[in-house]
Amino acid sequence: VTVEQHVGNIFMFSKVANVILFFRLDIRMGLLYLTLCIVFLMTCKPPLYMGPEYIKYFSDKTIDEELERDKRVTWIVEFFANWSSECQSFAPIFADLSLKYNCSGLHFGKVDVGRYTDVSTRYKVSTSPLTKQLPTLILFQGGVETMRRPQIDKKGRAVSWTFSEENVIREFSLNELYQRAKKQGRPRDEGPEEAPEAPAANGDTKKDK
Repeated sequence: VTVEQHVGNIFMFSKVANVILFFRLDIRMGLLYLTLCIVFLMTCKPPLYMGPEYIKYFSDKTIDEELERDKRVTWIVEFFANWSSECQSFAPIFADLSLKYNCSGLHFGKVDVGRYTDVSTRYKVSTSPLTKQLPTLILFQGGVETMRRPQIDKKGRAVSWTFSEENVIREFSLNELYQRAKKQGRPRDEGPEEAPEAPAANGDTKKDK
């Protein structure tokens, strides 16, 4: 959990405590404060990441087609929602990873499951804030899911996992994937060149008499 997330949790708990106190003092003050908090959350959202990245954005109609297009390509896809503060905090990290590791055989993608809810159903990524499954990173190899983070427990809740650059590189073995993808993307050799003929001992060529 990052420092920003800790600070955000502190502010959230303080708002809840204030709502309870206002309701105990005066129900009208409690309703007014609760309304102001809701308006603030809806209008003062953190800015979306707008920096450089090598990421392909999928829709509900393109994600399946793109994953099946070339099964030699490995995909790391982030399932996110714009309203999620955790997704917004992870956006610059994922963008930086795409700049470092994107190549012909390793691609990075994103799909907004807050907008395309049928995608969240197909790929079993819950958008409920209670499950804490956003963001979710899924690794696709050969068009098939091979791993995801965070993992999900039996109750459908996400197992605690920190979305840091170091954790993503380690858990998804990005260095190994990158080296393997680069080798796959190289054109095949046309064959060994013929060795040049060795010169004569005296350095001269024979002439016809």
